[in-house]
Amino acid sequence: MLPTTTDTTALLARRAHLLGPAYRLFYEEPLHLVRGEGVWLHDAQGKRYLDAYNNVASVGHSHPHVVEAIARQASTLNTHTRYLHAGIVDYAERLLAHMPTALGHAMFTCSGSEANDLALRIARAHTGAQGLIITRYAYHGVTAALAEASPSLGALMRLGNTVRTVPAPQAAGHDTVEVGRHFAQGVRAAIAEMAAAGIRPAALLVDTVFSSDGVYTHPAGFLQEAVQAVRDAGGLFIADEVQPGFGRTGEAFWGFERHRLVPDIVTLGKPMGNGHPVAGIAVQPEVLAAFAATCRYFNTFGGNPVSMAAASAVLDVIEREGLQANALAAGSHLRERLSALRQRHPQVGEVRGAGLFIGVALVQPDAAGPPPATLATRVVNALRQHGVLLSATGPAADTLKIRPPLVFQREHADLLVDTLDRVLSNPALHHPA
Repeated sequence: MLPTTTDTTALLARRAHLLGPAYRLFYEEPLHLVRGEGVWLHDAQGKRYLDAYNNVASVGHSHPHVVEAIARQASTLNTHTRYLHAGIVDYAERLLAHMPTALGHAMFTCSGSEANDLALRIARAHTGAQGLIITRYAYHGVTAALAEASPSLGALMRLGNTVRTVPAPQAAGHDTVEVGRHFAQGVRAAIAEMAAAGIRPAALLVDTVFSSDGVYTHPAGFLQEAVQAVRDAGGLFIADEVQPGFGRTGEAFWGFERHRLVPDIVTLGKPMGNGHPVAGIAVQPEVLAAFAATCRYFNTFGGNPVSMAAASAVLDVIEREGLQANALAAGSHLRERLSALRQRHPQVGEVRGAGLFIGVALVQPDAAGPPPATLATRVVNALRQHGVLLSATGPAADTLKIRPPLVFQREHADLLVDTLDRVLSNPALHHPA
């Protein structure tokens, strides 16, 4: 027997009582999910939803190859990384083979937050500096250090004393050199502001698709001048690949590759294990040396045998099923169809993104309609009612965020766009706020 609406209401009450008020749920009508397969999620009432949001399940929900690898290793051995085990070494070798040769070491954690925290510690040890430069609405994690470098967590989250922000890149109507120059100007201004406060930069840390800033991927290559600016000031470049990595952009295996850059440190998150709690970094050996000389690295279960089995299975799937190529093809088709919606719906603005990471900016074409943020909230909730899941991003939450599992195909893209077209055609959606 399927759970009832009453069951879902009771679960909401228990959640609020037991987990407290800090947790948040998506949607005005919370979604009670019980099963996932590929690009589909199923709720407690048996309704199926097209998942166009969950990048963590990078190769699809409950992928049998990943599930089998986890179960097989869990039934054999799972212990911490202070014992020898071939799994962590084998996976490190495979992972680094996908990286530039300068990135010679891999280290493992349980979450992207931990990975970014470790990267920051390494950068500060290498440079002897403390300053961190991020974008104005960045998200990099929830540890104490990273929450203070994640302004997207909310207006009450105070930046750390050594953290400075720069405007996100704005690519519309500009060439690579111009976009790069403007972004680099922000980085140089942050460096100057730090210097005035007696702070030296340890690193520039960016999500290479600028997801929480609103999704800014083009023109490819614009990051080069900013990276050179921070390196000229003695700092490092940390590429946060938690969201764009593992072939998601289609054009490259890593977001930083699109910008023709070799980072000093690369950080990775749970998509590397299809949602299993595994994450890590790749780092240049000379960058790691100072940290390694003064501090041992200990993470009880970062890189445990089950995590490494999950991560290795994900690489198997990406390679065998050609998922980077699929991200390029399906993503190009999806962007083309989304862009065509502008002819029918003036509320659809710029369509940004690469591969299967896309942002659709919503606009207010006249004073009679709702503000873009209000419209985005209505669209996201209406799509949920029509069986399509996505979210909104950007400082004003006015950009639809689309980042489905990498097994998302053309027919799924068509279903998404056709449903969005129907939702936007509903006059009730466009009454003033």
